[in-house]
Amino acid sequence: MKSVLCFGDSNTWGSSTVPPEPGGRYAPDIRWPGVLRAALGTDWTVVEEGLPARTTVHADPVEGSYMSGAAYFLPCLRSHRPLDVVVIMLGTNDLKARFALQPLDIAAGVGQLLRILEAAECGVGGGVPKALVVCPPPLLADMGTGNGFPMMFAGGYEKSLALLPHYEKVCAAHGAALLDAGAIIASSRFDGLHLDPEAHATLGRAVAARVAALV
Repeated sequence: MKSVLCFGDSNTWGSSTVPPEPGGRYAPDIRWPGVLRAALGTDWTVVEEGLPARTTVHADPVEGSYMSGAAYFLPCLRSHRPLDVVVIMLGTNDLKARFALQPLDIAAGVGQLLRILEAAECGVGGGVPKALVVCPPPLLADMGTGNGFPMMFAGGYEKSLALLPHYEKVCAAHGAALLDAGAIIASSRFDGLHLDPEAHATLGRAVAARVAALV
């Protein structure tokens, strides 16, 4: 049986945008890793490792140092080995104003995660799993009111539009596959940040096609 690890933030965890519980969590079959699981079939194990507010490599001074993806990535990889494919979908939370990062810096964080993966000996036979990086869809310019996101992500909309070419360079340098989520889905009008169920379905199917092609 083959295995794929999905390493991400709230959009991998499944933060919901619709009733009955906006701001809660989608059911397993609605979340994109669940859609991925259904599409790949019974020959695959799908490991969901989504954490709301997770960044690429940055300890969050407000929400906690454990939000750094790099701090948890190696033990996560080692605990779930052997892995055939690792999917990384991070960068959205790096857009928060408190980090003051440029798109180049955010992509460099993804590059650091790829370096951890390359050295983790977590693939079959201690090798390196195939890597698929998902560049997150851009934020919406209108993030609504009452949720604190417009202030929290001040300037993030413009930066999110500029992520893709930097992700492309990082992935090319590490031999990782890249999926541009912004080409197939959009952030929800509910809060300008999270994904509606239809977006999860589209993304899950797209990731499944890329994962199957990698292996």
